[in-house]
Amino acid sequence: MAPAIPSAMERPHFIGIGGAGMSGIAKILARRGALVAGSDSKESPTADALRALGATVHIGHEAGHLADDASCVVVSSAIRADNPELLRAAELAVPVVHRSDALASVMTGLRPIAVAGTHGKTTTTSMLAVALSALGLDPSYAIGGDLEGPGTNARHGEGEIFVAEADESDRSFHKYDPEVAIILNVELDHHANYASMDEIYESFETFTGKIVPGGTLVVSADQQGAVELTSRLRARSGTESGPRIVTYGESPEADVRVHKITPRGLSSEVTVVIDGRFLTFTVSVPGSHYAHNAVAALAAGVALGVPAHNLASALGKYTGVKRRLQLKGEAAGVQVIDSYAHHPTEMIADLEAMRGAAEDARLLVVFQPHLFSRTQELGKEMGQALALADASLVLEIYPAREDPIPGVTSALITEAARAAGADVTPVGDPSLIPATIAGMAKPGDLVLTMGAGDVTELGPEILARLSS
Repeated sequence: MAPAIPSAMERPHFIGIGGAGMSGIAKILARRGALVAGSDSKESPTADALRALGATVHIGHEAGHLADDASCVVVSSAIRADNPELLRAAELAVPVVHRSDALASVMTGLRPIAVAGTHGKTTTTSMLAVALSALGLDPSYAIGGDLEGPGTNARHGEGEIFVAEADESDRSFHKYDPEVAIILNVELDHHANYASMDEIYESFETFTGKIVPGGTLVVSADQQGAVELTSRLRARSGTESGPRIVTYGESPEADVRVHKITPRGLSSEVTVVIDGRFLTFTVSVPGSHYAHNAVAALAAGVALGVPAHNLASALGKYTGVKRRLQLKGEAAGVQVIDSYAHHPTEMIADLEAMRGAAEDARLLVVFQPHLFSRTQELGKEMGQALALADASLVLEIYPAREDPIPGVTSALITEAARAAGADVTPVGDPSLIPATIAGMAKPGDLVLTMGAGDVTELGPEILARLSS
């Protein structure tokens, strides 16, 4: 039986209801019987899916879209202070609730698994959601991307487990009280909110302090930042109690040890040692980083009491998340794949995975930088990552929630890429991309559209141009 809806969430109004994080919470509340309303900047399949659940979705942002009897207004950190619906909420004295508080409220009374880390959250959350569902445990979940197959980013299940992404970008993951927390990696990102690695470590330490008594932290034994975090947590464990720590990875000291990863084209076979026993299972996406995500999911499920061999088998049911090395199609012998990677570490991981899958074929990349602040801090590393491709086209920066920063353009990336020996071409007009790629690509090549912005929309256009 679903937990009761908090009174503050009985008639919520979501500003930006079509966003990946916001829409998931809205869908769950609608399934539980809340009278959900909201607004978004444009029509989308997500808006249609919400309407099908009974939600009222307005297009555009206007003060009149907020009903006088709304119980609260839900916002994310991307909503600006001058949004007319937010201003109207102040006039009506309607409480304003951050997205993280709304998500925390729908997890209350359940057994949450919170997945954190600079990279890999969506994939790992999705793997757990699929595997637990395949085992008949009917979990609820809220994911930052749409699952292949179900085609949704959220579900209200009748089971007792809730799987959710825990976003560190604005410290909102401090709002959750998980029974099991996963930390995949710890790196400096979101430079508008974090000035140093010390601030990042402090934030993740606060997150681990929210794990309920008797709970478990699953953390990488390989990634440098995660290892440092674990060291800090263990150093203070003598003075205060903390969660049980379970490490995973290729390190000989890992509690769940990755013994071998065998590439199988666009999938991998993974062998782990857990509780002294060897266990082999399939991960239906390429690349060692996805294999490690699956091992983290395995360790977390076992911490909740799910038998390891059952969970390992169920993880093979995972077929991917949209925008996470998602095959968009094939035309003229050329496969077009979409990647959400926008941080250098993610870019390198996906490019290496695609390089392995391509074998002797060429890898052509269309990259769109995401955020001026990230490009300012990491543009050089982004350019160096593109050296892994045979040729790259680089678009202008996708601003998202940010205003331009003087002197910060995609030229920071292209210059660094050329210095690293990459074949890179800047393209100011995205409409030129399909024809340009069609002129470059040959049968057998792989084309990767990469970035967290609207570069994803170019995949179908590239396929259409290749077909013609």
